Amino acid sequence: MKRGTTIFLKAIVILIGLTVLTLCIFLLPWLANDTAKMFPEYAYLKYPVLIGLYVTAIPFFIALYQAFRLLNRIDNNTAFSEFSVKALNNIKYDAMIISFIYIIGAVFLLIVNALHPGIALIGLTIILASAVIAVFAEVLQRLLRNAIDMKSENDLTV
Repeated sequence: MKRGTTIFLKAIVILIGLTVLTLCIFLLPWLANDTAKMFPEYAYLKYPVLIGLYVTAIPFFIALYQAFRLLNRIDNNTAFSEFSVKALNNIKYDAMIISFIYIIGAVFLLIVNALHPGIALIGLTIILASAVIAVFAEVLQRLLRNAIDMKSENDLTV
């Protein structure tokens, strides 16, 4: 793989991370305050929703960090290693955690009768995207594990 491809992917990972960090620091609190002013009957949900979003950001940033480290391994031609398998495993579990948190949030908002259809659609999109990432990471992890096993078998026979 050419080095330019991994540099592009690293730049995208950094850009995604900075975008989400900016959203967490500046936009989410402003939106929460603005929404609480527009709909005072739902103002009590401001902090639980913000906490849920911030808790979701933690596994998201961990997964981004693991992806960045995996891209570094690809640059160094050491992608076929146990580290890569563990990184994909961490990405898989982080994606599953994000899906789980959003499912819990959707159930909570349903219970308090505050789940707007637009919010439900965004939440469902995030749940499905995280599930797809988890399945994709699992498939890559199995392929990488098989490739590492085949490589070690070939090293033993030579």
